Amino acid sequence: MKKLFLSAMLGLSLISCSALQNQKTMTTDWKHTTNIYEVNVRQFSKEGTFKAVEKELPRLKRMGVETLWFMPITPIAQKNKKGTLGSQYAAQDYTSINPEFGTLEDFKSVVNEAHKMGFKVIIDWVANHTGWDHVWTKTHPDFYLMDPKTNDFQIASGMDDIIELNYQNPKMREAMIEAMKYWVRETDIDGFRCDLASWVEVDFWQQAKPEVETIKPLFWLGEYDELDNPDYATVFDASYSWKWMHLTKEFYQKKLPITDLTNLLSQYSAIGNKSLRAWFTTNHDENTWNGTEYEKYGEMAKTLAVFSATWNGVPLMYNGQELPLLNKRLEFFEKDPIPWNGENKLENFYKKLFELKSKNPALRGGDDQATTQILKTSAPDQVLAYLRKNGNDEVLVILNLSDAQHLKVQILDETVKGKFKSIFSGLTTDFDTKPTIEMYKWEHIVFEK
Repeated sequence: MKKLFLSAMLGLSLISCSALQNQKTMTTDWKHTTNIYEVNVRQFSKEGTFKAVEKELPRLKRMGVETLWFMPITPIAQKNKKGTLGSQYAAQDYTSINPEFGTLEDFKSVVNEAHKMGFKVIIDWVANHTGWDHVWTKTHPDFYLMDPKTNDFQIASGMDDIIELNYQNPKMREAMIEAMKYWVRETDIDGFRCDLASWVEVDFWQQAKPEVETIKPLFWLGEYDELDNPDYATVFDASYSWKWMHLTKEFYQKKLPITDLTNLLSQYSAIGNKSLRAWFTTNHDENTWNGTEYEKYGEMAKTLAVFSATWNGVPLMYNGQELPLLNKRLEFFEKDPIPWNGENKLENFYKKLFELKSKNPALRGGDDQATTQILKTSAPDQVLAYLRKNGNDEVLVILNLSDAQHLKVQILDETVKGKFKSIFSGLTTDFDTKPTIEMYKWEHIVFEK
């Protein structure tokens, strides 16, 4: 019996050591090749539940989606809420599930199934503010900033359904970090998309990240532009390219010169690879308040999606873009499900881009070995062409950023050599012959060597 006991204890010890070793060897290297698909649970289906999302995982897997970002999953504050259902960004409790979406077990189930299928899962984290009847307003009112004019909680800038937290209070910080750890520990998520990250002091994130990651390494996506807030790159793996999103809209609508775009890209590139940029054409805010990508970018929308998936960084996609939504803006505070019709005309378009991003080392984001070179062309005022290269792997992207029909383009850079195959048409082009490529207006061509 004693030998059996010792043998059992040794076995447990080996298992524990193995588990510890596995935890130490876990990394977030997957961030270099991933894409991010934003799930608005409320509008994702008629049911608006986690179970309904889980049913669609096989389709999203076939489309090449790799990381699922769930908009806030916590209960919504009822006091001073907007509309019938309120904002998902006005939390009532940081460690509970919004009953509108289902139960904690339902969320655990969708995360577990997603992991089985190879997805990563991140959740939206709203650290700057809560709703008016968050549990902390009763248990810890000192966690909040107070407005001396009203003697009440301080309203967040421009949004009267939310109130601001006090990051000078160390106990509040500890409670926030514990709440974040809760979701990692209980549901095994793989990271956070941090709402309005730069509205929260950077030293909080510097405090929170190592503490939360005592459980497992995580992916951190911050809603801020690194050109405005460079200090936040000490924490976040990826940040938003807000300036690019706004400038491309101006470019399309006001016919700005391409040099405006390339100058901004140079600024982003100068940041280096210590962090990633997330490239996107729309998201929950943009779609609702500023219009769909087709309202903003018209015929350039798909070409910008190609850019997002092939430039140095990580592509970010909003649910429904595969439909596409065209002129459909989803309501924010009301039930307004995506009008799925079973067709998803752009599903194959995104599949080709996501598979190329995932499998070709030339498109690794934030990797010093994967270079990005803007190329000289015969149509510099109309075309943005660039070469992504990593060793012998090369991806050539040519974007006609003009309404010139049957535009004839030549690549003038000697660095582009050999045969390349278009991922969309399947046709092969030999660039040793200095070919002239004819492009339709706003057309995109993606070549793989």
